[in-house]
Amino acid sequence: MPCAVPVPNSPIFSPTRTSSIFYKSPSSCSSPRISHRDLHASTSSFSATPISSSPLVIGFQKQINGLLNCEEENTVLKRKRPGRIEIPVSSVSFNFDTPKDEEKEDVVEVEREGYSVYCKRGKRGPIQDRYSAVVDLHGDSRQAFFGVFDGHGGANAAEFAARNLDRNIINHLTRGCGRDIVEAVRDGYLATDAEFLKENVGGGTCCVTALIQNHSLVVSNAGDCRAVLSREGNAEALTSDHRPSRIDEKERIETWGGYVDRCHGAWRIQGSLAVSRGLGDRHLKQWIIAEPESTTLRINPICEFLILASDGLWDKISNQEAVDIVRPLCTGLDKPRLISACKKLVNLSVSRGSTDDISVMLIQLGYFSA
Repeated sequence: MPCAVPVPNSPIFSPTRTSSIFYKSPSSCSSPRISHRDLHASTSSFSATPISSSPLVIGFQKQINGLLNCEEENTVLKRKRPGRIEIPVSSVSFNFDTPKDEEKEDVVEVEREGYSVYCKRGKRGPIQDRYSAVVDLHGDSRQAFFGVFDGHGGANAAEFAARNLDRNIINHLTRGCGRDIVEAVRDGYLATDAEFLKENVGGGTCCVTALIQNHSLVVSNAGDCRAVLSREGNAEALTSDHRPSRIDEKERIETWGGYVDRCHGAWRIQGSLAVSRGLGDRHLKQWIIAEPESTTLRINPICEFLILASDGLWDKISNQEAVDIVRPLCTGLDKPRLISACKKLVNLSVSRGSTDDISVMLIQLGYFSA
C-alpha cells in the first residue's frame, strides 16, 4: 500500500512529513516522518526541569514549568437531573483520501528508529484510534512529538487531533516570546479542540502526547490514555486518567450542572461518556474539557523507555507489569525489539478479554538522551 499524502512541514521540526491511515510496508517510506494511523494512576510528582535554548525553535527558549495544578472548588449544587444524553456516531467523515477498505484493517504496525507502534482493532466495530509521530534528527539535539489518540463516537476527532495537535502546540510556542512549554501544550490542545468543533461533526477523542526537546520531556493527557515511564525498571505513571469517578473531576462536573452515575459497568457523565476530558464531544462540551494535565522531566540515562497507550491496554495490564514485559526486549540489546514488545503487550491484553481497540507506542528514551 502506498505511503501517505504529503502535508506541510511542522514549524518546529524539519523532517519529511506524510500521513496515511495504515502502513503496510514501513520500509517503503523514508524516515523520519509523521504518520497517522487507526489505533484504539497516579499523578507523577516530578518537578519542572529547565530546557536549554534550541537553534531550531524560537519558542523553546524558556524553562519548563511544573505541572499546572487546578484545585477544584469543593461545592456540589443540588439540582434536578437532566435527561440522559446519548452519544451519536457521526456518519460524516473527513476527506483524507483514505480508501474505504483500509478502514477494515485489523492490525497496524510501524517500526522506526527510536520508536514503534502497534495497534489492533477491537470487537466493537471499525477501528477509531490514531497516532502521530514527528522526529527531527537534525543537529545535536534530537527532537520529537509523539501522540496516541483514542477516538469514540467515530474516528473523526482522533484523526483531526493526529493531524493538527503538534502543529497547534508548536504554533503557540513560536508565536509568543516567554511562553513556557507546558502553557504552549495546553493552548495547543485547546486550539485543536476549538478547530475540531468548527468542523460540525460528532465524536471525540482522548489524547496522550510526549514532546521531546533538548533532552527534556513534556508528557500531557486529556482522557484515559496513559503514559508510563520505565526508570531502571520501575514503572512511573506520568499521567493521571481523567474519568468521572476521579473525585476532583466529579466535583467539577457536578458544580457545572452535570451529574455522574454508574451505567453499563462504568461511571459516566450524564449516563453517557466514561471519560471527563478530551477533544470534541460537542454535545457534552459543558462538562468535557480539553485542558490537559502535564508532567515535565529531564531525560537521563536511567530513563529507559516510555509507553503511550490507550485504555484498551491499561484496563487489563498494570503499569509495572507492562514495564516488566517490555524491558527485556528493549534494554541491554544491540538491537532493541520494540515492535515485538508492543505486540506482546497487545496480545496479552486481548488474551485477558479486552474487546476495545488497543494502541501501544514505545519510545526508546536513550535515543533522545544527552
